[in-house]
Parts: sequence; structure tokens; C-alpha cells
Amino acid sequence: MYERILVPLDGAKHSEEILPHAAGLARVHGTALTLMRVAEKENEKSEAETYAKSLAERFSAQSLCVVGRGDVADVIVEEARRVPRTLVAMTSHGRSGLMEVMLGSVALRVVRSAGAPVLVYRPSGADGKGSAPVKVTRIVLPLDGTPISEAMAAPAAEMAKWLDAELLVVSVLDPSARVDAGIPASDVMESSYVHAKASEFGAKYGVRISWEVLRGEPAEAITQFISGHKDVIVAMTTRGRRAMESAFLGSVTAACLRKAGVPVLVRMP
Repeated sequence: MYERILVPLDGAKHSEEILPHAAGLARVHGTALTLMRVAEKENEKSEAETYAKSLAERFSAQSLCVVGRGDVADVIVEEARRVPRTLVAMTSHGRSGLMEVMLGSVALRVVRSAGAPVLVYRPSGADGKGSAPVKVTRIVLPLDGTPISEAMAAPAAEMAKWLDAELLVVSVLDPSARVDAGIPASDVMESSYVHAKASEFGAKYGVRISWEVLRGEPAEAITQFISGHKDVIVAMTTRGRRAMESAFLGSVTAACLRKAGVPVLVRMP
């Protein structure tokens, strides 16, 4: 599926926290792992190269140092596109619940411009350099009943198959939501929908599959469900049901980044 995993680094500790996750993905099939340091000025390149090489040695990775002339996000996307089937894996920078601040301006622009899913991890302040590679056993795919959320099924299933992981399809039944005025949401309908989609994806992509219906406010239900599980990647788009669009943009995807402590495979629809 992927022939290279590209990890952009900015020299700060928080950008290194994605490394155990990226190294774990690379280890499964011996995929090339490239640590990319973007220097802002030519006279900073030598120091940046030393930093990237030193870090790459610890993870049996390749190092790449370039001088960013212009937008750093454009430099990252250009390098990702230079080698086909490259997965960009990077940390976010912000600490707010708002998506733009949550992702950080560089990470958000990469997600918007990449034209492919990007693996994003919110730093917690831990030292990623000393952590062991993380083995992923489940890809969690939240669905909300719309084609936009279901469009993430293909990359999620392909990654699950690539990692020999399980694809876990989840949906959230929000007791406060209504299908129409005065009509309560139905456990049976939601279970039928998720079960049908899980069966469809399992047959279509040839991947191990399971499904769950969660209850509660979507952001909290999803983050609580995966909280404490380090062997998980969540696969999400950044928009959802029309009535919940602001929630998905500013809360659900962002909440998974903010609270769950796992990488999120993000794609703009």
C-alpha cells in the first residue's frame, strides 16, 4: 500500500512524538521511513542535517534535510508527491479544540493540500525518541450515515489489510438527536446500518471486520471507546452530517486528536 512513510520534523520535541507510531507502521513490511527536517534558512541546514541524521539512526530510518523556500506545508506535500505511495505522518501543534488551531497551521495545510490521507498525532509532551515502535491491531472507522463519512472506508480498510489489522466500524447513537421532529433515533436502525456497512466493507476489501454501536455525544463516545488503547488508528474525514458539520469539524475529529492519544488518519472530503 505505502512504499514510504515521511515524517516532517521541525526540531522541537513535540514533532518527534509521532516517531514510535511511524516506526511501528514501517516495521510491518520493511517500508522505508524518512525523517524530513525543513530548515528555514540556508545557514541552518548543517545543524538541521545533523539533527535529522542523529534521529534517523535511532529508528533505522533515512534522513532528508531541505531548505524551505516558501510555505513549509508546500515543501512537505511536494516531497510526498515526489515518491508515489508516500504516507505523511506528523504531529499537530495546537492545544485548542478548534480544528485549525488543533492541527497547527502547517499540519492543516498539509491535510488540505495532500490529496491523500495524512496521519496526524497530537503531542502530549512525552519523549518520542525513547518509545518502542507501536504495533497497530485495529483501525477504527466512525460512520455517521453519510457518503462523506463512508468515503473514508477505502483508505481505512486498505490500511487495515496492509497492517493485518482489524477494521472496526463504529457509529454513535446520540439520544438527544432526532431523525425528524418528534421521531427518536433507533438502536435497531443504527445497528442494522453499521452491521450492513461492516459486512459490505469486509467483503469488498477482504479485511477482518467488526462493528460497534456507541451511545452518547459523538465526540465523547468515540474518544472514551478508544481511550487507553495505543494500538489503534482512527480514520476520519473532517466533515459529517449536515446538522452536525460544525461538530465534526470542530469537535469530533478534533476531540479524537485531542483526547484519545492515538494517531488519526485524516482526509479532506
